[in-house]
Formats: sequence, structure tokens, C-alpha cells
Amino acid sequence: MFESLIDFEALRSYFTLLVPKLATASLILLFTWLLWFSLSRVLQKIFKKTSFDLTLQKFLLTVSKITIMTIGIMTALGQVGINIASILASLGVVGLTIGFAARDTLSNIISGLFIFWDRPFVLNDLIEVKGMYGRVENITLRSTRIVTNEGKMLAVPNTTIINEVVASYTNFPHLRIEVEFTVGSNENLTKIRKILKNLVSSNDVYMQSPMCELLVDAINDYNLALIFRVWIDNERDHIRLRNQLIEDIYNTMLANKIEMPLETIQMAPFEVKVQK
Repeated sequence: MFESLIDFEALRSYFTLLVPKLATASLILLFTWLLWFSLSRVLQKIFKKTSFDLTLQKFLLTVSKITIMTIGIMTALGQVGINIASILASLGVVGLTIGFAARDTLSNIISGLFIFWDRPFVLNDLIEVKGMYGRVENITLRSTRIVTNEGKMLAVPNTTIINEVVASYTNFPHLRIEVEFTVGSNENLTKIRKILKNLVSSNDVYMQSPMCELLVDAINDYNLALIFRVWIDNERDHIRLRNQLIEDIYNTMLANKIEMPLETIQMAPFEVKVQK
């Protein structure tokens, strides 16, 4: 019954021809993987001897892998008998449909290429984008991975990186930190400047050039709002150093009996008489 429906001799001949092709295709894929593995090892050795930064290394490795794997897969498909030219022509027909369905993904990939090309930041930089702050862990073709101070991994779409203002805390060798605080309106600013200058001059983590500065931000009813600015050499440690500076300023003001008043509200009783 089945012999009348299926030509087993034709199937036997087809698989007899297909098996060698599959074996050849498998060998091509294996060779492609070995070629990529060997090339990646060679590139890594070259990177160690050159001054390429991690971002450029990542980009070169990604492009090399995609190129080699694409050529290998297309060659293997051709050995099996799949017409690559027909597939490419079909992609042209359905390209618009795929483009509309995956326009966000394609936009992120294009933005990722621009990030690799323009390099507004590199791996391990400390950046802030749309209120998100952290260290750049990885840059892929789809998203930029940022590790926050809380240990969270944020996958920010590359289109967001391209279209928003990105603040880098490590693109330049030095960084300025600011501390805002208040003192009594009758305090001597010259004395406070001298105290704070002595505070930072005795600590090597603060730079002496540019010099620190104390600015009056506002004159309030009960106090003076001040801003103390100082430059640090290790910009990657700016959060810890700023927190430490806040504590040091507070302790120094107390030790020198500098008044640091808070705005207060005094409530007085008020009797409301209701006429009958």
C-alpha cells in the first residue's frame, strides 16, 4: 500500500546524495567555528600589545564574529542545496514587512553602531543618562548595559543613548564635587573659607590646583546658603568622597563653633472669637 504512494527508491537516492552534503556542511560549520575561535585568540593577543581600549576591542570582535559566521552559514546552506540567491531575493520582497515589525530593534542596532563609532563613552566609564547613573558594563548592538551603585543591571536601549544627553564622569581626568550647606547670617565668611581651605589642604585626595572655592548661593532670613567646591583626582570615587566631605564639613563647623541654623517656624496661639 505504502509502496504505491511513496517512491522508496527515489527517497533512497535522495538521502544517499543528501548525506554527503550534510557532512560537508557540518564540516564547513565546524571549520567556521574553529576559524572564529583562532581569530579571536589572535585578536586578543594583538589587543594586549596595542593601545586599543575595551570598547574598540569589543566592536572589532563583534564585527569579526558576525562576518565570519554569516559567510560560514551561507556557504553551508549552499552545500546542502539551498539557493542563497533566492533567499536574498525573497528577503527583498518581505523586507518592508520585517522592517516595520522590527523597526525598534533595527533602530537600536544602528544606534549601537553609532555608539561604537562616535564613542561618547567607553567600557567601565561612569555615566548618567535620563537620571540613570552607573558604570558601563557592556555595549551590545541592541542596548548599553549599566551597573548602578545598588548592583542593578540596566539595559538601556541604544536609541535612548543616542537621542538623550549623556553625562560622563570619567571622560576627563579630574572632577569637581560640590557640597551645599548653611551657616548663621552673622558668621564670618573669611574665617569659614580659611577653615575649609585647611580642611582640604591636609588631605591628598583633594587637588590643590584648581583651588577650592566657597560661594554664597543665597542670603536667607535666618542663614547664608553656601556652596563649597573642590576638585578631586580620582573621579571614579566621587560619590564616596562627596559623602565624606559632607561629614568633614559638618564636624569642622561644629569644632570651630560655626553656627549652622535650620529654618524654623514658630507657632503662637491665636484665639478665634465666634459671634453669637
